[in-house]
Amino acid sequence: MKKKVIVLGGGLVGKVMALDLATDYEVTVADRDETVLNDLAQRGIQARSLDFSDRSAMAAMVAPFDLVVGAVPGFLGYQMVQTVIEAGKNLVDISFFPEDPFALDPLAREKGVTVVTDCGVAPGMSNIVLGYHNEQMKVQSFECLVGGLPVAREWPFEYKAVFSPIDVIEEYIRPARYVQNGAVVVREALSDAELINFQGVGTLESWNSDGLRSLIKTMPHIPNMIEKTLRYPGTIEYLRVLRHAGFFNYEPVMVNGQPIRPVDVTARLLFPTWKLKPGEEEFTVMRITVAGIENGKETRHVYNLLDRTDKSTGTLSMARTTGYTCTAAAHLVLDGKFTRKGICPPEYLGASAGALSFVDQYLRARGVVYHHDISHV
Repeated sequence: MKKKVIVLGGGLVGKVMALDLATDYEVTVADRDETVLNDLAQRGIQARSLDFSDRSAMAAMVAPFDLVVGAVPGFLGYQMVQTVIEAGKNLVDISFFPEDPFALDPLAREKGVTVVTDCGVAPGMSNIVLGYHNEQMKVQSFECLVGGLPVAREWPFEYKAVFSPIDVIEEYIRPARYVQNGAVVVREALSDAELINFQGVGTLESWNSDGLRSLIKTMPHIPNMIEKTLRYPGTIEYLRVLRHAGFFNYEPVMVNGQPIRPVDVTARLLFPTWKLKPGEEEFTVMRITVAGIENGKETRHVYNLLDRTDKSTGTLSMARTTGYTCTAAAHLVLDGKFTRKGICPPEYLGASAGALSFVDQYLRARGVVYHHDISHV
């Protein structure tokens, strides 16, 4: 008898994960968008309507399932994770929420559940890689450069979002934390821009973003760690202007006697220009660098990813690279190969014997290939 999985959220990534998991498990998707549900039903996926703000309804819905996969917008993520834990269900999640998931660790341990958080591409695969190498060597530095971009560059932003526009904007305002010489440094988002070349892409611009997340807590012994977001050169200036002018502010302003949050207006205006057109292609580029002492030698491990929209299926690269990492982790939990209880960021998964190899092979089977190079100084 097949195990049962429910995916909470049937958006771009949620749909891809549901279709992938359906090859091995009995899959249901819950969402409140009837268009999404109808599309999934036509593809043979069981679909059920759910308002994610209704916690009692969510708890009742996940009760019959062996695993929950979370794919809700970030602002709903923490509440969703808490509800699933309270229901006593294992969870693998890609919801990028601002709250600290470790606040739920005591509850997850009490309930005896496994909760893999932030299990996308970055954070996600980047953490899995670091978690593995942290077991094999004395890591002295970790760097992750990552971005998802359209192939066609259109003025002014030269950017398209596959996620909720509010979640994307959050990345441009949330203070960025990184570790330098053993100390946590906090800088504003969009800071310390630099130009970097990538084979097959050309020159991109990177800046500080808050992507280390759990690594700051789980890897305090690594003296240097940083994550930076990649965009086409020039994008950063437009974003800085909008932020400085207050377009990303959450505090309401009065307009014609009505309180309006500037960020809501900005998201509403930008989303049409940031939305990929039918048939428009995009790509994901990432470089993970882990350096330190391994077997008595100074060693550098570099993982390069360049993944493009799957033309045969139309599946977006960001959905593939994010979603398939999550579904690989789901297999590990469902098959009893990862059983650690409590809140488990992806680096815990990477530290588990055989997990990185499994995830890497799982991704390769779906055309997502990380090229691993090793050098010694």
